[in-house]
Amino acid sequence: MATTKEKATSSPPCHPADSSSVIRREAASSAPAVVQEWTEDQQGKKTAVASLIRTEPSSNTSTKGVPTMLRAQTCHPLDPLSVAEISVAVSTVRAAGATPEVRDSMRFIEVVLLEPEKSVVALADAYFFPPFQPSLLVRTKGGPAVPSKLPPRRARLVVYNKKSNETSVWIVELTEVHATTRSGHHRGKVISSTVVADVQPPMDAVEYAECEAVVKEYSPFRDAMKKRGIDDMDLVMVDAWCVGYHSEADAPSRRLAKPLIFCRTESDCPMENGYARPVEGIHVLVDMQNMVVIEFEDRKLVPLPPADPLRNYTPGETRGGVDRSDVKPLQIVQSEGPSFRVNGNYVEWQKWNFRIGFTPREGLVIHSVAYVDGSRGRRPIAHRLSFVEMVVPYGDPNDPHYRKNAFDAGEDGLGKNAHSLKKGCDCLGYIKYFDAHFTNFIGGVETIENCVCLHEEDHGILWKHQDWRTGLAEVRRSRRLTVSFICTVANYEYGFYWHFYQDGKIEAEVKLTGILSLGALQPGEYRKYGTTIAPGLYAPVHQHFFVARMDMAVDCKPGEAHNQVVELNVRVEEPGKDNVHNNAFYAEETLLKSELQAMRDVDPFTARHWIVRNTRTVNRTGQLTGYKLVPGSNCLPLAGPEAKFLRRAAFLKHNLWVTQYARGEDFPGGEFPNQNPRVGEGLVSWVQQNRSLEETDIVLWYVFGITHVPRLEDWPVMPVERLGFMLQPHGFFNCSPAVDVPPSSCEMESKEPDVKESSVVKPIPAALVAKL
Repeated sequence: MATTKEKATSSPPCHPADSSSVIRREAASSAPAVVQEWTEDQQGKKTAVASLIRTEPSSNTSTKGVPTMLRAQTCHPLDPLSVAEISVAVSTVRAAGATPEVRDSMRFIEVVLLEPEKSVVALADAYFFPPFQPSLLVRTKGGPAVPSKLPPRRARLVVYNKKSNETSVWIVELTEVHATTRSGHHRGKVISSTVVADVQPPMDAVEYAECEAVVKEYSPFRDAMKKRGIDDMDLVMVDAWCVGYHSEADAPSRRLAKPLIFCRTESDCPMENGYARPVEGIHVLVDMQNMVVIEFEDRKLVPLPPADPLRNYTPGETRGGVDRSDVKPLQIVQSEGPSFRVNGNYVEWQKWNFRIGFTPREGLVIHSVAYVDGSRGRRPIAHRLSFVEMVVPYGDPNDPHYRKNAFDAGEDGLGKNAHSLKKGCDCLGYIKYFDAHFTNFIGGVETIENCVCLHEEDHGILWKHQDWRTGLAEVRRSRRLTVSFICTVANYEYGFYWHFYQDGKIEAEVKLTGILSLGALQPGEYRKYGTTIAPGLYAPVHQHFFVARMDMAVDCKPGEAHNQVVELNVRVEEPGKDNVHNNAFYAEETLLKSELQAMRDVDPFTARHWIVRNTRTVNRTGQLTGYKLVPGSNCLPLAGPEAKFLRRAAFLKHNLWVTQYARGEDFPGGEFPNQNPRVGEGLVSWVQQNRSLEETDIVLWYVFGITHVPRLEDWPVMPVERLGFMLQPHGFFNCSPAVDVPPSSCEMESKEPDVKESSVVKPIPAALVAKL
């Protein structure tokens, strides 16, 4: 992911710098430094090879000795792949194809950075990338173990073979990516290639466009549309939804889609909502591998809903009306610039620091979250934060709505559907944008400019107190740093936000907006599974579920696994000698000792929340330091236990899951949920190992959702709905960081507005009062 400054010169490739470059860092002692280099066996496993290097004295050398090291790659090990790296990875895999036919049939679903082990990230932050943090590595008695260079970056590719209908996963080492800028030849190295049986990878935008074209050219479909009064195929919209898995007919032996059909009117609306006219009664099944219609049936003639005057959602004058005129300009000005600092993908703000990443599937990823706490220095909180899945099940049992249970991350990709954000619209203030790069279906590289937005926001009052005796008051304004991106998946928009606060809180927020997915009604028909919003038009009830994956590291240095999870419930004391006034209640703690015990649900009746604690670090009162997960509004699936979509989404059955970190356990429904015939793959199967959680490397999986019963006011556009949760310090700090927030002057901002005479409330005449 490149910054806007990097765009002018294109994305520079990541490569090792000239070997003559050195970085000098102070060692812990004058003993010889141990220098490690990574080698690899045929299976790609890392082996540390140590050799002794004695540092030579120089005028700049301290009495403790200074080891000399080669400079690392210009890209941090967690930086997303650059344009050059993606191109090299694709070229390397394509060149490895056995025959020209195989190479020509390759379709590239995903090319992402193969994230390195946490120890490699710690090494990079300690010695190779500023701000240097040697304390991240444990010093050995004989001197610090310092590799002369970092291991090569690697790419992980998911490749679909259109000819054979096979899906494979490739690992490519990007040792000499810089060669592309000189000779144009790929210099990657294939480390492994594995065919994954019985799966279908996510769909691609290219396939969606091809599917629409194939359906619109299909003669029986055109005839069916003529029956509905539509001759112009340019008005028809075909959304190629994945079929999910409902029976053996949906098995992944074929790559299938069951499109939903909509039709625009013949108006000249510049931004017409085509979803306002769903086409009901037509059954289409498309073979996406060969791009042919394999099933078609015009089952029921349902008239198209009449043209809705609200179908246009552009400015008022284009709709024959006017926009509100009583809104004055609201300006956000930071005349001295922002308080954050950005170096590549590394962000520092107030006492926070972290790295920004991006993947085609998850979208925004936050790495290495830490808080600088005075004399205690850098205190880690989380290794990695992201939204790893979302599921949208619909509650209408009628065709085709019962099949609408999209896995928008696993079947499509949140990152691939992200927007290019525009200043003054999606974000306000002093903004830092980041671009995102990913491969398209045929292996080319595409860039979403201004994909991730970083900016500060005023957030009301942080804290306030007034002494009633003296009349003196203290107040602090709250400011937060927001990192966000927005994506569109068919009709819906989703905004994903991570907010960092001055008092140590982290808030995860999702904003839902966009357009409702609708159904058509027969004249006089009524559906109890939705809301009638216009003549012949209804919006089915549905739910939205999101899964946040949080690889925690509360007060844990690299290599440490000293976290556990405690559940807190507030209990009412039983009447008796300890509760003679019947007013007593208390917080009860329960240690979640194993993965099966840690399948938990939200309970607002007991104010239930969970705390991730460090088992070996205490605060000034002797309590273990921690961060607590505070649920927001939430729900569980409103479906029977045998609901078909729960085969693939069994992780929705609980709001909280906790696992012991294991490499490769990344997505709750498994990596390939599309047409997945296996029950409970992913998170549900991993916890069956019932690994210990009493002191380990903790991963939280928080499932949160909203039940949407559409309103008339949700049409033609759906105002933003917000939901999310908080990560709050709990005994982590010795006192609130909010006490250090400096006061801000508000006197200059308290100008009284002019009040027009027409806005003054006048008394009601007595004669009128008598009549009333």
